[in-house]
Amino acid sequence: MATTADMRSGLIIKLDGSLYSVVEFGQNKTARAAAKVWAKLKGVDNNRTIEQTWNSGETIHPVRVEKKPYQYLYQDETGFNFMDNTTFEQITVAENLVNAPQFLKDGLEVIVLTNGETDLPIGVELPEKIEVLVTYSEPGMKGDTATRTLKPATVETGATVNVPLFVNEGDMIRINTKSGEYVERVKN
Repeated sequence: MATTADMRSGLIIKLDGSLYSVVEFGQNKTARAAAKVWAKLKGVDNNRTIEQTWNSGETIHPVRVEKKPYQYLYQDETGFNFMDNTTFEQITVAENLVNAPQFLKDGLEVIVLTNGETDLPIGVELPEKIEVLVTYSEPGMKGDTATRTLKPATVETGATVNVPLFVNEGDMIRINTKSGEYVERVKN
């Protein structure tokens, strides 16, 4: 068992029969009352976001989470299919468990989070930055680079990303999967 002193961002805890990931946490101290620990929690197996408060030193129930590298294969009506690179075992994960499904491309290596007690997948994390090919973009005007003006571009995964005017169709770009923003153009 763990206490509120073990609280940290990213920790997955069991609360009222559901799994929640700690997004942020802190401590409130007052002169007369005991210290309280608060946390903003995001549902792992549901789409809820809640805030919870505990007395300092109270027991929490962390869940053992295993992280394994998997390779993205394809999407079908049951969800997204991934393969373990060591055992070649395939699993299917629902779309709501993937942190940025619009950026999944064939062969991309991801981290699958599994519940250590039930061996069921509870989430899929993409790499922080990935390289994708721009498949469609309006041409930029020559000399129009003085301001940080952005234009929409469609990438090979089908997602739309705002890119600077100098990015053209056929360019490889690096994007941040957490924010969905353009990072830089990749030199060939």
